[in-house]
Amino acid sequence: MSIWWSLHLRREAASVPLARRLLLGTMETAGVDPDISYDLSVALTEACANAVEHAAHGEYRVTARIEGDRCRIEVADSGPGFAPDLRRTHHSVRPLAKKDQHAEHGRGLFLIEALVDHVHFHNRPGHGAVVSFDKILKWRDDSLLKVS
Repeated sequence: MSIWWSLHLRREAASVPLARRLLLGTMETAGVDPDISYDLSVALTEACANAVEHAAHGEYRVTARIEGDRCRIEVADSGPGFAPDLRRTHHSVRPLAKKDQHAEHGRGLFLIEALVDHVHFHNRPGHGAVVSFDKILKWRDDSLLKVS
């Protein structure tokens, strides 16, 4: 079994907790371990906040998919895109460097990296930026979707 949903949201601060609550509710219902759900919800919050700040045409899109033992989330906006040094795939196994923790801008992107297993930042030429990330799920014993 798999679950997926997609939201088209206005570029408003109130849209961020809406996306986060939907994700947390889905994870709770599916039986995902609360610590994993929390990490993904914080990463989603940061990606949405970035889209709200940078989207150009008043909206952005969030898509989430639970398939097997993995959750994949994508946040796409219509802003100017990422700087060239951020358009790459990351495997999040390193702690945040001290200089990264104190940067005025981009802290959210580093936080996403720290909370998920893989993250990819890329631009859609003329159409904005996309942050996609995934995390291997752990399940509660009473899970509806637990992978054996």
